[in-house]
Amino acid sequence: MPSRSHTKALTSKTAALVEGIADQFAIEGQYIVGEEVNSGHINSTFRVTYELENGERRRYILQRINDKVFKDPLAVMRNVECVTSHINWKALRKKRDLGGQTLSLYPHKTGRFYGSGEGGGIWRCYNYLEGCQTYDVVENTRQAYEAGRAFGAFQNLVSDLPPGEIVETIPDFHHTRKRFEALMAAVEEDRHGRAAGVQSELAFILGCEDTFDRLLNLVEKGLLPIRITHNDTKINNVLFDQETDEAVCVIDLDTVMPGLSLYDFGDLVRTATNPAAEDERDLTKVKLRVRIFESLVEGYLASAGPVLTEEEVSQMAFSGRLISLELGMRFLTDHLNGDVYFRVSREGQNLDRARTQLCLARQIEEREEGMRRYAVKVAKAR
Repeated sequence: MPSRSHTKALTSKTAALVEGIADQFAIEGQYIVGEEVNSGHINSTFRVTYELENGERRRYILQRINDKVFKDPLAVMRNVECVTSHINWKALRKKRDLGGQTLSLYPHKTGRFYGSGEGGGIWRCYNYLEGCQTYDVVENTRQAYEAGRAFGAFQNLVSDLPPGEIVETIPDFHHTRKRFEALMAAVEEDRHGRAAGVQSELAFILGCEDTFDRLLNLVEKGLLPIRITHNDTKINNVLFDQETDEAVCVIDLDTVMPGLSLYDFGDLVRTATNPAAEDERDLTKVKLRVRIFESLVEGYLASAGPVLTEEEVSQMAFSGRLISLELGMRFLTDHLNGDVYFRVSREGQNLDRARTQLCLARQIEEREEGMRRYAVKVAKAR
């Protein structure tokens, strides 16, 4: 089912703060009302409405960057500004965006695309894309195709933007070897006495160790290019047109960084192919939906195919296994360390999360060769 952002009214104090900050941006018209948007778990997001002289009303997104999560919010903003400006430039020149709509930042009165507000924090203002909806779970192959096409279009649009133009705001975000080393350190320390209960999970991970460096080794050999990547390729970061149900654009660009296209596609495979909850206890519900994978491939290659290398296509199936393994290790590390990074609501939740990821990784490994051949076949048929 579609997911629409829930909003709630603002307190008088927050309303005054939001109005004061919104008026610092280059928004035409008179401020009418602001609402808090209850979507996402990191930044504080508000939807504000302005009225023009002719009575027309327009809505905008006002957002405060969480500087507890993003230690250098100015670097985040420079990355976002760089990427959105490049995408909008290409969209205006070549109309290569998806549905004719793109994210745009509005200038602040300082001349930058961000400003500070009362009580601190970095604020920014986006256009609000009307008539759109999101999904939390991929329900069918059409949605999978459209999600793949959306993230593929993003990769295509930034493919000629040098990765050196943006900075790495989360160092070693997808460095699987370092995630493994952190896990081994947590096992060695075993500060909460939990290592004895995860021996089967550790055995599986150790059995996969020879795969951890595969992509980075291909980078060193010059077979995989460093690109600008999104790094949060969940389906709920794709806006769908409410009438046509076609993808419009991707959102949530705070984690754009230099990386590999395979990290993005692999995370899309991880999040889209398995219908079970991330912390599902019943592992029989964890299913690799191969037809969903195939639709992701078809959509992604439809838009990104022209800019991808043969090696990138060949590793598309493996990328899903690697990212599932990597996140499984991160969840398991946090379980061993006492649940200090990922938020938990019950005992053993991070262990359940780890087990679902490792279960999916195992299923991808079993089907990987057939999935690889399918991606290559689709690419060659283009």
